[in-house]
Amino acid sequence: MDDLTRFNPPVGQAEQLEPNLRRVLANNPSPMTYRGTNTYLLGQGDIAVIDPGPDNSAHLDAILGGLKTGETITHIFVTHSHIDHSPLAAALSKATGAPVLAYGDSRAGQSQIMQRLAQDGLAGGGEGVDPDFAPDILLQDGETVEGASWALTALHTPGHFGNHLAFAWGTALFSGDLVMGWASSLVSPPDGDLSDFMASCARLAAGNWRVFHAGHGAPVTNPAERLAWLISHRQSREAQILAALKRHPASAKSLTAEIYRDTPAALLPAAERNVFAHLVDLVQKSQITAAPTLCPTAEFALC
Repeated sequence: MDDLTRFNPPVGQAEQLEPNLRRVLANNPSPMTYRGTNTYLLGQGDIAVIDPGPDNSAHLDAILGGLKTGETITHIFVTHSHIDHSPLAAALSKATGAPVLAYGDSRAGQSQIMQRLAQDGLAGGGEGVDPDFAPDILLQDGETVEGASWALTALHTPGHFGNHLAFAWGTALFSGDLVMGWASSLVSPPDGDLSDFMASCARLAAGNWRVFHAGHGAPVTNPAERLAWLISHRQSREAQILAALKRHPASAKSLTAEIYRDTPAALLPAAERNVFAHLVDLVQKSQITAAPTLCPTAEFALC
């Protein structure tokens, strides 16, 4: 994972990461966002913005101020519509005339089981959802958009969020919040679906990537190793849950207390969301049952 002291870039300044790519860090640090949201400026002349970030006028000024003489923002790409990634898209679009491109609104791509949990009243936990997000152009999985000095291919990679896209730029990938170096991705139902998350990680693992430019934290320079760790980490957590349920039926809350013994109390609600995501996945795979119905307070047992 990232060295927490090593990755500390200046806020609001366009930093050159590699030819044709700059990063502007938003001033929204938190336990969920690390140092803040990474906004990327791709290309030269005609610029694509990836993840404009939170609704913050200072960050809007920083993005516009990061342009070089003669440059124009022509496209605004959004990986997903959590409130630390998408809300500034509307203001940036208004200021530049550039369209907003994404997979869909905040309900798009949500799996059937997560739709059912949401209809039953389960609300998301974590970064928070942008309820008003409405892209101008909907991107299909595998669709390529080209500018004068860049080309991006959209990959639908749900798991952290239903409408999550990663954007391939040659052998580099803008991985959003699916794969980051500083922490494992939060999978919090009904926003996140662990079955989808594992499938998206496996899909990316089949590629030959040079680097991941993530939504938060430093560039991931060992993509294959990082993906292998994420998959192994989730498999290990699943094994812990199954081992605990082999001893006795349990709720998500009691499983969290048993498994996350050394986790600070402030982080236990997010840990419980992750445990519940695993439990939903295991129910879907018919390995466990939920009584009286599938919900965060259910009692889970092996089949």
